[in-house]
Amino acid sequence: MSGLIVVGVTGDPVSHRTVDWAVARAAENHQRIELVAVVGGAMGTVGEADVVIDARAAAQKMLDLAAERVAGRGVDITTRVDNGNPVAKLIDASASANLLVIGSDYTGPGSGPARGMHGVRIAAGAACPVVVVPDLELGARSGIVVGVDGSEVSERAIRFAAAEADRLGEPLIACAVWTPLQAPRNGMAVYPELYLTNMQAATEEILALSLAGIAADYPDVKVIRRVERGYPSHVLNELAASARLAVVGTHGRGAIARFLLGSISQEVLARLATVTAVVR
Repeated sequence: MSGLIVVGVTGDPVSHRTVDWAVARAAENHQRIELVAVVGGAMGTVGEADVVIDARAAAQKMLDLAAERVAGRGVDITTRVDNGNPVAKLIDASASANLLVIGSDYTGPGSGPARGMHGVRIAAGAACPVVVVPDLELGARSGIVVGVDGSEVSERAIRFAAAEADRLGEPLIACAVWTPLQAPRNGMAVYPELYLTNMQAATEEILALSLAGIAADYPDVKVIRRVERGYPSHVLNELAASARLAVVGTHGRGAIARFLLGSISQEVLARLATVTAVVR
């Protein structure tokens, strides 16, 4: 990976937050920024060439203004305008990036699910971690929340989250969630106490094993362990509502289905509670 952060920029208001987040991280990590705008929708019809030229000029002006606004923060910033499908172009750009940062139009509870820049498909197909920035005033928040399920991709999410916690001087809140077996015959959700106790204990063990080595590698990071009963995306978003960053993992898929996220990470992105990183 390079020391490059690619930022998808649109004309949406959230792009200001997206660029600011990426530039702040780049300044702390001594990374470069590339601001990318994509002009999409061209079909090759007669007379379209002039429209594309005007659209590219407008996109370049937008990028120039964004770069000018954050100039002087000690970050090397370049800009690029592409033509084509925005999802495909940003996924292509992720191949040479350390991080891809995009915005979401989600503005909080009551605003409906996030649509953003086709964020779910981009996060699923990108070759590097993707950070999705919601259109929220985050204010004073603390903690880096990471979802843990014991999988290999979860291990990578933990490592990403621990590195961010170490860099920012924030506690790492590692959360594993267990959900009782659902069955029509058990519609009243009455479970034997032994079953509930064993589910809690098994999840605690998964969390402990997943965090092995973190204390040695990041001795200055305070680790808070949370094992909760519930539905994973709901629990994670509740914790993320007061956190500085949330991190979730998504399992890699085959070429045909690579634009699909796992259900949990997709649900987390649909109702962002904070800036959220998706790690494969």
